[in-house]
Amino acid sequence: MLYRKYIKRLIDIIISLTAIILLSPVLIVLALLVRIKLGSPVLFRQQRPGYHGKIFGMMKFRTMTDEKDENGELLPDEVRLTPFGKKLRSTSLDELPEFFNILKGDMSFVGPRPLLVQYLPLYNEEQAHRHDVLPGLTGWAQVNGRNAISWEKKFEYDVWYTRNISFLLDMKIVFMTVGRVLKRDGISSETSATMEFFTGTREE
Repeated sequence: MLYRKYIKRLIDIIISLTAIILLSPVLIVLALLVRIKLGSPVLFRQQRPGYHGKIFGMMKFRTMTDEKDENGELLPDEVRLTPFGKKLRSTSLDELPEFFNILKGDMSFVGPRPLLVQYLPLYNEEQAHRHDVLPGLTGWAQVNGRNAISWEKKFEYDVWYTRNISFLLDMKIVFMTVGRVLKRDGISSETSATMEFFTGTREE
């Protein structure tokens, strides 16, 4: 309980502040590359639910264009996701601005990934427990398949994490994340450039 309530937040502050300082040259270079290759805005900001479903603005480097069809609707992700954007995602470099979310307290370094606001009413009672902790930059579901596993399996991993938080588990997830990023595992699902939309779990 002490780790979950106090120490984890202290570690998040130290890690995020250190990362922002040390990676500032990388952040600047990436921002310039995104501006040149994808245009403005450089950062992609999206409303996401956090702790207890509280909405916050999550920041990432932009990876897709704003191309639209003749009706003014955005084209599918796989069309708007550029080769440069794919590289950013496969290396997880697009996630670096989230260190500012962590420093602010909207996120933690380790926790269930913050998903779309529109999913909130679709969770069943068990799945909703993924919001019992701060969302994370990486998490137990990310190191166990990321976008290559089903939504149900992903939520199962998320909820398991919320009930088993510990310093050792967080360290294990961090080291496993490094390995996953280097291997570039689970970036996409089998049928989509990113991940299919969650439409709810059918109750048996």
